[in-house]
Amino acid sequence: MTDDRLPTLLHSEPYWTVLAMREQGSRFYRALGDALEAADLTNRRRIYLTWTDELWDFYKRGLRLEEAERGSGEG
Repeated sequence: MTDDRLPTLLHSEPYWTVLAMREQGSRFYRALGDALEAADLTNRRRIYLTWTDELWDFYKRGLRLEEAERGSGEG
């Protein structure tokens, strides 16, 4: 894990990460995405600390989803 991942995750809007988890994740990650969406900042931090590598992967997938939507002119 690099030192910049946690601050990046904490300062990002979770929408795209959650969307990637819902669309591309297993049942477990879909549920974790729901928890992330519902979490306040304290609990979001706990989720990010516990699952940093996995959420970083979904964060990057979410960036690609966002970019694809912007490129399609829908967003």
